[in-house]
Amino acid sequence: MSADDLERYEAEIELELYREYRDVATMFRYVVETDRRFYLANEVNRVSDPGAPFIEYELTDAWVWDMYRRSRFLASVKLASTRGITVEELPTSEL
Repeated sequence: MSADDLERYEAEIELELYREYRDVATMFRYVVETDRRFYLANEVNRVSDPGAPFIEYELTDAWVWDMYRRSRFLASVKLASTRGITVEELPTSEL
């Protein structure tokens, strides 16, 4: 497989991922972003204490933006980060 073939393959996978995101985005209430991943979720709960050295969240009923996963729908996810986690509630008009 040449470098061009690999680039074309990755571009196709990323386009498929974008299409899937566009189709499922209306099913979720929150957008969650870490330094490594992007998630959509219906429930987001902070698990760590405010003074903890890391931030920890638990997501329920989630979808992950990851082009290398076979299944992107997840029943639950635990996230931990020392850099920060951004949680945004989607406006009702976008749902």
